[in-house]
Amino acid sequence: MYPQPPKRRLFGLCLVILLGAAVCSAPLRHYASFPESLRMFEGQDKQLNFVMPVHAQGSVNPQVAHVNGQKNAMFPVDLNRPLSIHPKQTGTTELKLRLFGKIPFKTVKLQVVPDLKVIPGGQTIGVKVKSAGIMVVGHHLVKTGEGTKASPGEDAKLKLGDLIVEIDGQRSNDVSKIASLAEASGQSGKPLTLLVQRGKERFRTQLKPAYDQEDRAWRLGLYIRDSAAGVGTLTFYAPDHNVYGALGHVITDMDTQTPIVVGSGEILHSSVISISKSQNGEPGEKRAIFKEGKTLGNVERNTSFGIFGRMNDLPGNAYRSEAVPVAFAEEVEEGPAEIWTVVGGQKVEKFAIRIVHVSKQAAPATKGMVIKITDPRLLERTGGIVQGMSGSPILQKGKLVGAVTHVFVNDPTSGYGCYIEWMLQDAGIMLKPEQTWSKAV
Repeated sequence: MYPQPPKRRLFGLCLVILLGAAVCSAPLRHYASFPESLRMFEGQDKQLNFVMPVHAQGSVNPQVAHVNGQKNAMFPVDLNRPLSIHPKQTGTTELKLRLFGKIPFKTVKLQVVPDLKVIPGGQTIGVKVKSAGIMVVGHHLVKTGEGTKASPGEDAKLKLGDLIVEIDGQRSNDVSKIASLAEASGQSGKPLTLLVQRGKERFRTQLKPAYDQEDRAWRLGLYIRDSAAGVGTLTFYAPDHNVYGALGHVITDMDTQTPIVVGSGEILHSSVISISKSQNGEPGEKRAIFKEGKTLGNVERNTSFGIFGRMNDLPGNAYRSEAVPVAFAEEVEEGPAEIWTVVGGQKVEKFAIRIVHVSKQAAPATKGMVIKITDPRLLERTGGIVQGMSGSPILQKGKLVGAVTHVFVNDPTSGYGCYIEWMLQDAGIMLKPEQTWSKAV
């Protein structure tokens, strides 16, 4: 192989440098980062920046949005200046940019959804839920004779986490009634017919109680539970819909770690009496007391993003909070933010945090962002994120963007948060993107 002439090598080097400079140039970087689609709330303006020394012809449906104050369908655009988009009404359109009025340059799908504002929470609440059946949390061996033991529930193929929805055709959600049903079945010799829910499937099985020689009673050979209670934080209240969201994560049974299928439930006034501080390897917790009779609302759903229901009454200090806009998942940025939470009594306080990582999520998923507590006041009082803080609203640039969900065990100053958009979808007050698109069309 013969060496290249010096001029050819110099030309090649110059070409590489020019291509590298072009790729790294600000205009091309801005063009590459320009969105293919954009979701907006009615009345909330947005700006797009090309920062390119180019003049173009723009077009958009003026009934859905105005660009740079232009009310016409077509208008001139200086791409070296920001494009200011003002959404007018719910609907969809396309913002098209053409060079010299003919050459397609960029098309952005615009989707305008109804304006939505909610009241941020932060209040500590007591949560009581009753499952939609009897949950199996363990198997128990019944002493049926000298040296013999059996578990009728295990023989009936019941597994931990199964939900017994019906017994002999009657709805079952009260453990206090199980003993009498077992007694009647044992004495009659007729097995109980159970309707069982396992995940999303249901099946029937028969269970024949066994007589416990020690307790002198008929037993199912199961450990069962029908309710759960705990402390969490209210995330938001939507006054226009009379709906709330809290916790930011699913409530699971403490023994089986199975999500609880809610039959009924309530949220209550609660007051923080003390805090066990978090430290590496050992998350702390809020210690709070419920105020019996001070019911705030019901619990209708228990999902991956928290609990949701109707609110009949607000915590006293919630009335002083103003409704704020919410952010789409793609609007959340790495940088400064704040959380609202209670660390003593019922007083909601604001504390500085930093969103250190955001995950791009086109569909609902937990662990949308990683947050770090930076406020020295909160670090001094709690050591970081503690149990009971889940659901604390996260606000950034005046918008509600998410909720605290989990703490990092080995670094309690950090944890996960979920995007508020997913909570609003589960609350039934924000449609999914594909639903808003189809509805608008």
